[in-house]
Amino acid sequence: MKPETAAAAAPELLVEESGGVMTLTLNRPEVLNSLTHAMMRGLMASLKKAEKDKNIRCVILTAAGRAFCAGADLGDLKKRQADKPLSFGEELRRHFNPLVLQIRRMEKPVIGAVNGLAAGAGASIILSTDIKIASQEAKFISAFVRVGLVPDSGITYFMPRFLGLSLALERAWTAKPVTAEEALRFGWVNRVVPPEQVLSAAKEMAAELLKAPPLAVALTKRAMNRSLENDLEGQMEYEAQLQEVLGKTKDHQEGVAAFLEKRPPQWRGE
Repeated sequence: MKPETAAAAAPELLVEESGGVMTLTLNRPEVLNSLTHAMMRGLMASLKKAEKDKNIRCVILTAAGRAFCAGADLGDLKKRQADKPLSFGEELRRHFNPLVLQIRRMEKPVIGAVNGLAAGAGASIILSTDIKIASQEAKFISAFVRVGLVPDSGITYFMPRFLGLSLALERAWTAKPVTAEEALRFGWVNRVVPPEQVLSAAKEMAAELLKAPPLAVALTKRAMNRSLENDLEGQMEYEAQLQEVLGKTKDHQEGVAAFLEKRPPQWRGE
């Protein structure tokens, strides 16, 4: 993979764009890809670019080495605390929370390709992606309790929704890992594959998503996000509003024409 730098990105993050897919690779394998400010700034810049660039239809988020991400770089945090007291709340508000929200709110698919351990904020980031492909060797850990902290970066939002409240509490209190097989059973990930197939499986999924009309993909993500906080009546009304918008698009007309003419559709995102 040829590394390119996004705005403010260091070599700690590799960025590749090919065939409508942006692949972001965390690249600090020697420290299990623990997150620095530079990495998070690079991720944000790249995700915002993907969100605005019509040529980018899908994002894959993965990592180099044997781990996806061990969470925040505690060594970096300790070093910065030596200069002045560090506000953990502000650290989350300025760096971690915006990254998770960007993944959830951008209306293009984000695929997490989990090559190994995803712990702390690393697990939160993966849980925020739309589709997850996991290595058989992947595992997910919320171990904040071991350093006297509460789970953060959105993980207390995601875990109860995937595991149910009791299992989420048990795993958070005991820091017991969720294995790849358990993650598949819980609906935490979409697919588990051999380690050497993680990235290729993610690319296959991306290729499948590229066949769908981009506006319908975008508004489907918007609708699914809204459903997590809506009641049935409110959600059906929201669906009606979105359908009103999509029913007037050229892509809808093209989809109907292609179906009637028994040919593959040519989506334009209009």
